[in-house]
Amino acid sequence: QVQLVESGGGLVQPGGSLRLSCVASGRFFSAKAMGWYRQVPGKQRELVAHITIMGNTIYADSVKGRFTISRDNGKNTVYLQMNSLKAEDTAVYYCNSVPPAGNWGQGTQVTVSS
Repeated sequence: QVQLVESGGGLVQPGGSLRLSCVASGRFFSAKAMGWYRQVPGKQRELVAHITIMGNTIYADSVKGRFTISRDNGKNTVYLQMNSLKAEDTAVYYCNSVPPAGNWGQGTQVTVSS
C-alpha cells in the first residue's frame, strides 16, 4: 500500500522560510514524477511544484522564484524549500505523484502570519 508522509510545516512570519519533506513508499516513488499540492478550506487542491524523474521542475506562477522542489531518489523523499513566504501561501501542503494516484497523506499545515 502506498504511503505518503509529509512533514516540516509550521507557523512562520511573512518573508520567512520553511522546508517541507515527503517520504513515499519505494515502489511508488521511483518511477513517478512527484509534486507538491496545497489546499485551503473551500478551494480545490492545487499543484504548486512538480519534479520529473529526471529532475526537471515546473512551478505555478504564484510560487515561481520563491519555492524550490527537489528529490532524493535514494531516500524516496521529495522536498519543497519555501522562501519569501506570504500570507496567501497558508494552506495544508501534500505531496503525491503527478498526476496524483493512490491515497493522499495527512498533509502538513503551513501558516504564514505575523
